[in-house]
Amino acid sequence: MRYAYALTSALLLGGVATSLTLPLGAQTPQNAPSEMAVAAPRGAPMSFADLAARLQPAVVNISTTQRVQVGNSNPFAGTPFADLFGGGENQQGRPVTRQAQSLGSGFIISADGYIVTNNHVVAPGRQGAVVESITVTMPDRREYKARLIGRDVASDLAVLKIEAANLPFVRWGDSERARVGDWIVAIGNPFGLGGTVTTGIVSALHRNTGQGGAYDRYIQTDASINMGNSGGPMFDLAGNVIGINTAIFSPSGGNVGIGFAIPAEQARPVVDALMRGGKVRRGYLGVQIQPIDASIAESLGLERNRGELIASVEPGQAAERAGIRQGDVVVSVGGQPVTPDTTLSYLVSNSPIGSRVPIELIRDGRRQTVTVQVGERPSEEQLAQRLGGGNEEFAQDDQGAGNRSAATASLGLAVQPLTPGIARQVGVPPTTRGLVIGGVDPSSDAATKGFQRGDVILAANGRPVATAEDMKAAVDAASRAGRSSVLLLFQRGNNPPRYVGVRIKNG
Repeated sequence: MRYAYALTSALLLGGVATSLTLPLGAQTPQNAPSEMAVAAPRGAPMSFADLAARLQPAVVNISTTQRVQVGNSNPFAGTPFADLFGGGENQQGRPVTRQAQSLGSGFIISADGYIVTNNHVVAPGRQGAVVESITVTMPDRREYKARLIGRDVASDLAVLKIEAANLPFVRWGDSERARVGDWIVAIGNPFGLGGTVTTGIVSALHRNTGQGGAYDRYIQTDASINMGNSGGPMFDLAGNVIGINTAIFSPSGGNVGIGFAIPAEQARPVVDALMRGGKVRRGYLGVQIQPIDASIAESLGLERNRGELIASVEPGQAAERAGIRQGDVVVSVGGQPVTPDTTLSYLVSNSPIGSRVPIELIRDGRRQTVTVQVGERPSEEQLAQRLGGGNEEFAQDDQGAGNRSAATASLGLAVQPLTPGIARQVGVPPTTRGLVIGGVDPSSDAATKGFQRGDVILAANGRPVATAEDMKAAVDAASRAGRSSVLLLFQRGNNPPRYVGVRIKNG
């Protein structure tokens, strides 16, 4: 350190040309400067300036004005001092209308003003809010009122239109040709600062974030993406749009080098359908699914990261008509393996509606194939109504017998048969058959997996359970088969049933 400081001082203070001479025979470091270092690495430009200057005019800022009703929080409502806060006695308890704004990004895809962005950029920011206007701001600060042409909640995409001509625009690229390590350029409106250019590489392809659904399949990048970048384009070095920046993974809410973009291969068909004024049609089976984690794979004796588990089957839908059952493990659709990167939702959603598709599944340890005629996915509103809301609260009592006996159960669970009265108390339909959990050993794997008093166990290792003896038989069968976990199907309140693998306690 002393030598380095002395050398720096000589250069800055004396202006003397200084060179270092290595002793004869000394080895040269692998990263020593060389003539090859003058040029940028293959595939990387010396500067992104020309590319950015060419692309920025087609990237816009998007803002919305929203009307939101909030409760009247006047602390003096109903008193002589209420008028000091903008409302007298007549306004006591009435909702107050306020304005809110949202900011995001978008990009122009045609000279006559069609713009692509994320749905959440132009959607109401909270329940009960109404979007009153959408404003598009060009890089030269010209502003246009935008019209919403169409939106698709499932893919989080929306198309806007502004009345203008001869606008700069960009074209779609081929995201299927992208490779991990490729350079990318992101342009957007982080934190409302205005047009901002960041660069990075493709960190991963077909990234599944665990949110589920047909569109949980992103390009991951380390380019700086923050709030306000949503809806902005991800470009390759040819200047083509290969993704739409839509989300970040961040414990702090700011950039940590993990951003996600909707691939162009998924976005373009949706955008084309919205521009034509139509709705996006997707295939549908009518099932609730779960990924197969380590405990579920162990309890079923299956390979990890292969297939997905059918947690429930909707009556009258395509899956039930084809004979798919709760507890089946789907391993391929139309000959394509089901994996964390290529999920069951993705494969089915992209299957033509009405087509007959072979589905390979595992049931009771045996492989079989069924043929499904793919249905049409309902709207998000219809799905929400079908699934309904869950009841996360469960009635409690003062009896401690369940908790005391849980410590001796092989799964750490104290159970009793479910009666119609108990079913109403814990929020499941009165016709439900199974075992209700009365207590959970806090040191058990079941406690670690989140089981709690009031949960209802419907099946163990694929067999319905109605008595504690049924549960014990399932545990004994798993032990004889050399498995250390039991697969439990359980329901909490009005939520859909789910499978969880629970480790058997030793001793």
